[in-house]
Amino acid sequence: MSEPCIHILDVTNRDGVQTSRLGLAKLEKTILNLLLNELGVSQSEFGFPFTRHETNYLNANLELAARGTISPMILSGWCTARTREIESSFTLVPALKHMNISVSTSPQMITGKFSGGKSLTDIIAMMTAAVKAAYARGAEYVAVNAEDASRTPLDDLAAFIEAGREAGAKRFRYCDTLGCDDPRTVYDRIRTLVERTKMNVEMHCHNDLGMAVANSVAGAQGAIDAGASVWINTTVNGMGERAGNADMLSVLLALRHARGLESRYPLDPHIDLSKAWGVAKYASYAFSVPIPINQPGVGGNAFAHESGIHADGALKDRRNYELYHYEELGRGEPEMVETGRQITVGEYSGIKGFRNVYDKLEIEFKDDAEAEKILELARYGNVHTQKPLTVYELKFIAQYPELARKIMTVTP
Repeated sequence: MSEPCIHILDVTNRDGVQTSRLGLAKLEKTILNLLLNELGVSQSEFGFPFTRHETNYLNANLELAARGTISPMILSGWCTARTREIESSFTLVPALKHMNISVSTSPQMITGKFSGGKSLTDIIAMMTAAVKAAYARGAEYVAVNAEDASRTPLDDLAAFIEAGREAGAKRFRYCDTLGCDDPRTVYDRIRTLVERTKMNVEMHCHNDLGMAVANSVAGAQGAIDAGASVWINTTVNGMGERAGNADMLSVLLALRHARGLESRYPLDPHIDLSKAWGVAKYASYAFSVPIPINQPGVGGNAFAHESGIHADGALKDRRNYELYHYEELGRGEPEMVETGRQITVGEYSGIKGFRNVYDKLEIEFKDDAEAEKILELARYGNVHTQKPLTVYELKFIAQYPELARKIMTVTP
């Protein structure tokens, strides 16, 4: 194992989009990948490569990676431990090189999901066969996920991890699928597993008890203290199934500012927190979910002071009542809100209004034909997202028209 370090593996485009009654259009997922890359995220789990409606989006994003537009962030897929899904994944997305393979490991799920028809031995055999199948079809890096790891006995997890390593897996994902762990317990479990197996770790925590961030950070501490690197799975604004996943910014703020963490636990140096405000706002718009007013770092009240004692103290020295500076997160610049005439780009836009919008973005077209081509794509973009296009999306369509066309194409 290399020098231990904490990395961020964001799963918004895989687990976050599984939020019930919500989701992202493929163009929005693409923009989010670009923003995560700018923030310095190590890896984005960008989708399900065996799912056909994802195919064009996944291939186009891998093209962006090949061009260096999404770099150095890694784009990785997620798949169950079924060899037919592995085969389909690499047939549909042949440039895919990174894959996480997931299967349930707890007695509850082995019995409850497989109706008592499988044993832990069967589960391990499924996982190892899937890992070998992925490498046989072109994967360069495979990790194995233990779903419901938090309710799986340690000896069973160790056997699962060791079998995965022998099959070629590079790290394992500890999934607190029901969010039932607590920080002290998960620290002990992760440290014990790493000491026994010598494998790098991913922490994947859900927020059913409101402890996803605390558990993720505690698990990362356990991994580092045992000599392993760790990839904390996060989502932007804590999106995810049921009560959500570990919020990315909260994790980063804890690693940067919690007492006893900053000096002892090294964080990926690529992280640029000044991009956090923009990423959170874009995800909020794309998901159509407002950022809670009390959200750490990016909530409307995160730096608001009203009581006399607090206001006086903050004005004298912000460190009296603010743990970190708003500028660290990319906040502080005034935001202009148009209160007069607005020209937007939508599915029925004409060339005059379209040119007006792009002129404000300082984007020029070489001739009318090019402008008409981009206008047509912008119209499709509006149909695709069902929302007015953002500056990020308008610029992307103009810069990468053919990839935008591919991303927005979904053929049943």
